[in-house]
Amino acid sequence: MDRDQAIKRFHEGGADFADLISDGAPGDLPVPDTEQPMVSRSVRLPLHTYERVRAAADARGIGVTTLMRQWIEAGLADLDDSATVSLADLRRALATLPRNHAA
Repeated sequence: MDRDQAIKRFHEGGADFADLISDGAPGDLPVPDTEQPMVSRSVRLPLHTYERVRAAADARGIGVTTLMRQWIEAGLADLDDSATVSLADLRRALATLPRNHAA
């Protein structure tokens, strides 16, 4: 059955369309990247800002939403003084400190 026939059967109503749905193959749904319940919010960004965020996410091999969530969580941690810092960032910061050579 093609798309036009399926639309026609849908508009005709009745049990035929229910049979059509039950005969269909299940769709592949995206798998959530967390087990925590999530809330969806819309954020308006200038195109240039979004492109920078997307490039940063691509460089890390993660999705834009995941990166934005990480940044929000890090910003909130700064507000309540409960630091969330990656070990790699901590090592880089420590490497920039001058070494104290004790005799």
